[in-house]
Amino acid sequence: MLDLAQELTRWCRDGKAFAVATVVAVHGSAPRLPGAALAVDEDGTAIGSVSGGCVEAAVYDLCHAALTDGVTRLERFGYSDEDAFAVGLTCGGVIDVLVTPVRADDAPERAVHAAALATAARGESAALARVIDGPPALLGRPLFVRPDGTRTGTLGGPDALDRAAARETAALLDLGHTGTVEVTYGRETEGEHCGEEHVTLLVESSQPPPRMIVFGAVDFAAAMVGVGKFLGYHVTVCDARPVFATAGRFPGADEVVVDWPHRYLDSQSLDHRAVLCVLTHDPKFDVPLLTRALRLPVAYVGAMGSRRTHEDRLRRLREAGVGERELDRLRSPIGLDLGARTPEETALSIAAEIVAARRGGTGVPLTGAHTPIHHDARAA
Repeated sequence: MLDLAQELTRWCRDGKAFAVATVVAVHGSAPRLPGAALAVDEDGTAIGSVSGGCVEAAVYDLCHAALTDGVTRLERFGYSDEDAFAVGLTCGGVIDVLVTPVRADDAPERAVHAAALATAARGESAALARVIDGPPALLGRPLFVRPDGTRTGTLGGPDALDRAAARETAALLDLGHTGTVEVTYGRETEGEHCGEEHVTLLVESSQPPPRMIVFGAVDFAAAMVGVGKFLGYHVTVCDARPVFATAGRFPGADEVVVDWPHRYLDSQSLDHRAVLCVLTHDPKFDVPLLTRALRLPVAYVGAMGSRRTHEDRLRRLREAGVGERELDRLRSPIGLDLGARTPEETALSIAAEIVAARRGGTGVPLTGAHTPIHHDARAA
């Protein structure tokens, strides 16, 4: 649901009723991961996707039914080898989908959904937990949890359940993970402990966009800004030359910074999702910048240049005290071998390498290969 936060927040603000179908579990091969959502409003407008097209029509009908009767549903869709046109995933996988109505006549739950969606839409950290396995009366009940563990709403059970769920949800939010978690909590009757209960939650985590910093205000950087925004990054262009580092040359960038690259990098607090693209291929910029970048716990560090430039860069970095383990992290020459020539093609090759590094892909053609199509992002 949170992956549609911008659109759903507008629906909430406009007072629209809607239903959201969210992938809660994936078994085998499937095109979308847990958290992927399709939403349908009271006018029949649909946004999002849960399967890339395989079961969208059936899920659309379920959303309509949930809007009509107000009942939350958990449905399973799988592969049908008896009828290629039956409702099923032709890729051979199985997905479980939670269909949740968000109607005006259920003000408390709607308020919880609206608060979580608005927070995610503002680019702030938010997590939404919903029951997907447990007592039927609790199915789909929402709990909005913030990074500090404070919560809004209730899962409908005892307070012990909400407290335990908030702890588990905050932990997943801290990691930036979306997935399922089993919560165990104590059951009490008239103040006496009567044993333990278990529920399974789908926890959707939404965090601010990851950072992409492009060093070097060159034509290739302009193309990288476009592809970085397309991939969902907050993109900064940094260059020490004010004549080149201007907002007019990079209108799509979130920030254009005039500063020495290494000095700007020193001023930033970056997390493990950040990617750094060094396009300057000038030793006076590259060496001090990469000396610092390769020691940061970021997701990707790539540097542009020919193979001769790369060898010279390695020599200079070693002379600057950069160790071999740190040098092994450097993606240089930057990008995958796509035969790229233009800035746009080069940006595509860099983006492909960033995605492969993020998802654990190999970069080899899928045709004739025996590698998985969908990799486990956490393993990567």
